[in-house]
Amino acid sequence: MTTFSRRDALKFSAGLTLAAAAGGFSCVEVASAAPIEVPTIDKLSVRVLVDSASDIFFKPQAVGGVKTEPGRSSDSRRPLHSEWGLSLYLEPERGDEKRTFLLDFGWTPETINGNMELLKVDPSRIDCLIMSHGHFDHWGGLLGFLDKHRRVLPADLTMYAGGEDNFCQRYVKMGGQGELSDYGMLDRRDLAKQNVKVVLCEQPVVIGGLAFTTGKITRSSIEKVLPNSLVEFKLKDGAGCNASHYLPAEMEGKIVPDEHIHEHATCFNLKDKGLVVISSCGHVGIVNSVRQAMEVSGIDKVHAIMGGFHLGPAPADYLKLVVGEIAKLNPDVLIPMHCSGLNFTEEAMRQMPGKVLTTTTGSRITFGI
Repeated sequence: MTTFSRRDALKFSAGLTLAAAAGGFSCVEVASAAPIEVPTIDKLSVRVLVDSASDIFFKPQAVGGVKTEPGRSSDSRRPLHSEWGLSLYLEPERGDEKRTFLLDFGWTPETINGNMELLKVDPSRIDCLIMSHGHFDHWGGLLGFLDKHRRVLPADLTMYAGGEDNFCQRYVKMGGQGELSDYGMLDRRDLAKQNVKVVLCEQPVVIGGLAFTTGKITRSSIEKVLPNSLVEFKLKDGAGCNASHYLPAEMEGKIVPDEHIHEHATCFNLKDKGLVVISSCGHVGIVNSVRQAMEVSGIDKVHAIMGGFHLGPAPADYLKLVVGEIAKLNPDVLIPMHCSGLNFTEEAMRQMPGKVLTTTTGSRITFGI
């Protein structure tokens, strides 16, 4: 796996090449070695549209210049709904310039659409979409969200996805005999029907002039991909993923443990504070993800690490080691969500006292206060 120096990282492509794909669908891939300019922002607001837990007694908190506030349903007879999954409404600002990005879409359209309504979140403000990786609990609500809101979204709507791996068929093992159960496949033809263009961010890409992605994450830490789904590398009649440009030919049609080759993190450079790195699930390792953001940006200071870290299933000894590696990154704030696990939160509070912020479905997190 290629390792990039910081100077090389800043020479990643900003040039984008259009490529025709199945079903008339167009995708945009980083193709050249032109540099990207890592943008700086003044403020960032994150609204948690979907997460795995609700708490109607949630109280405001503040740590390291970051604050969290509760989000309440606007209808006292209808609660916000929590489900296994994640969706974040991101609002970065720089001066008078503002953008709105929707990162991931939860498990079901009923949850993301219902919570947006109850939180009075305006879908017409969304400039673009970001998909972190190909797990159903992160994109399951997408098509239903588009069915309801596509008409108010930009005509040239773009979704930034980590890479071709996002469109693979996935399975999970069920029952005592380990039978395979369908865990979903995002069909790019469904996106074509909604006139959504996809940017495959296998290398770093600037989003909306205010955010950037890590691109494919180098795996250099002690972290390992913990057991999760199985993935099938197969493209048939326009559905599935074309793995020919990044995997050996013999992988075609194989069903293997999922390594999330193209999972990526969404990042911001907050003025005078440092990096905010958002890992939706962190299967490839949260330390690896943050290191990649540092490599891409050339910025050493980490202000906040947030999102899902997929350490809920981690053995205690491994968890302790990983939290120790996170502590070495010296973030001002750590904000675990979704699949991070209560075990992770407890260990992080033990090793990094005074740095951990908790959230709940509906919370607003504000940076740059």
